[in-house]
Amino acid sequence: MRMNLPKEVAIIEVGPRDGLQNDPSMVPTPIKTEFITALKRAGIKEMEITSFVSPKWVPQMKDASEIVRAINDSSRNIVLTPNRKGVDLALSEDCKAVAVFVGVSNTFNMKNINKTTLDSLNELKPIIAELKEKNIFVRACISTSFYCPYEGKIAVDDVISLCSAFVDSGVDELSVADTIGMANPKESFELFSRLNELFPQTLLTAHFHDTRGMALANVFAALQAGIHRFDTSAGGLGGCPFAKGATGNVATEDVVFMLHQMGISTGIDLNALKDAVKLIEPHLSRPVESKYYHLPESE
Repeated sequence: MRMNLPKEVAIIEVGPRDGLQNDPSMVPTPIKTEFITALKRAGIKEMEITSFVSPKWVPQMKDASEIVRAINDSSRNIVLTPNRKGVDLALSEDCKAVAVFVGVSNTFNMKNINKTTLDSLNELKPIIAELKEKNIFVRACISTSFYCPYEGKIAVDDVISLCSAFVDSGVDELSVADTIGMANPKESFELFSRLNELFPQTLLTAHFHDTRGMALANVFAALQAGIHRFDTSAGGLGGCPFAKGATGNVATEDVVFMLHQMGISTGIDLNALKDAVKLIEPHLSRPVESKYYHLPESE
């Protein structure tokens, strides 16, 4: 029996945004731009580079405009925008790719942006329409797609309903997240199989956290479900400030190593990727935990 494996996979790097947002050590802006540049040298073509959020709630992202101005190239540089104000700031900086987000869980959404899931969706629909009129790439991040730290297990139909509403609104991509890292491979395979069947014309991206050590297994399960795009974070950095207990995203270098070992192309140079992690490591408040990063050089 043959495995259902693609010839190539797209890696969407989220380390500069999702990876750094929850780190209490304030990383200097020049270091962030060096980090992003080093990741691009490694072959990253799509990346969440920053977030236009309130510095009161996420102080690490207060230099968003400076980051956008410093990183000006033709690759897909995505900025996260939680609301109308964030979108306006992104547009004022001439950003070409914007991410919006909503939690499937009402409680998580209220904790995160003080709105219900439905209210957030209704607020975003006209914004998405406006962005598409301006030919902006729109990525919809679907948080708590498997489990919520407040509500527990999330119903698959609720995830599908929210994804469907975003697809109907015209988004280009759905990034479906295991925000607190509780999903198992069976759940991942089942959800992404259904999403792949229902939304064949939409870019589908899987976003896993490694809280319980199952992120790589979940990546493999999503691959089997036909998913060829994955959010990953160099060094396994990350964690959500509104999801207690959520640890880092699955490490870019671990995912890329696994894929390359299986003969799947990513276009990413692992040695250059490791160099990017070395650059950011001294500025972090916690150690880098990815497995590949700590392998001896001869490996």
